[in-house]
Amino acid sequence: IQEREPVGGTVTTAASRSLDVFRSTIEVMLVDGVLTREEKRLIIKLASALRLSSEEPAQIYEAIRTNSETPQGEQISAAQARGIYTKVFEVAIVNASLSRDEFRVLAHLRSVFDIDEEEHALIETESREIVKEKFEDPNVIDKMLLTLRDSVGLVGDLFDNVRKKTTDGGSE
Repeated sequence: IQEREPVGGTVTTAASRSLDVFRSTIEVMLVDGVLTREEKRLIIKLASALRLSSEEPAQIYEAIRTNSETPQGEQISAAQARGIYTKVFEVAIVNASLSRDEFRVLAHLRSVFDIDEEEHALIETESREIVKEKFEDPNVIDKMLLTLRDSVGLVGDLFDNVRKKTTDGGSE
């Protein structure tokens, strides 16, 4: 159980520092010895949401591998924590159901960011609506169909050109 301490008028957990959060999340992912594709997607989103530099994720991973210390990173406010958790949660729910690995990562982030059941339920509802709108938007479906038609047309043109060259080449 982590001590809570007031910081700048908000209450966050003592571990709510960017590099600490990233490191502890990677450690949770590596508990089973495997970094799944889903976990990789989540960690990429987490690094982005935490605004880590391009070098920091590799440095953290190396420090975990060698069991060495790492800097704690910047303090994360409660509002930032909610935003970070929301972004990672949205990536996790894109494929409709959470894997055990994704669930473990989200549970860890909820703990680190002190997100209770009520807050999580609100974030989940908002996120599912956003994802639903993105994929049920008729404009998105129309764009996908147009792209597919364009692709079929391009492939058809390619085959026509190949046939012409083969025919032309064979008659000469």
